[in-house]
Amino acid sequence: MAESLRFDDQPQTLVLHGDLDRETLLPLWRQRAELLKGKTAIDVAQLRRVDSSGLALLVHLRAEQLRNGVELKISGATDRLKTLIALYNLQEIMPVETQG
Repeated sequence: MAESLRFDDQPQTLVLHGDLDRETLLPLWRQRAELLKGKTAIDVAQLRRVDSSGLALLVHLRAEQLRNGVELKISGATDRLKTLIALYNLQEIMPVETQG
């Protein structure tokens, strides 16, 4: 069973906690415009799990911010998330900063 997704709204960073998957992403999707206002980064270091649906959401959020003129950084990526990005060959459109 997926752990719920929680988010902390910090000044320029949205910090995600828990699991980001098809079972938990709906609240983030619904609030994305408000949550991303003024944000330049999403910190994913506290995520336990990200599935392909969660990755698709991150790609969409990044693309949406780029359309608004904001280069949204994804920081704290785990090896598992980097592997998922590589499996879908998304390294160029989904650059991530590593954990730690």
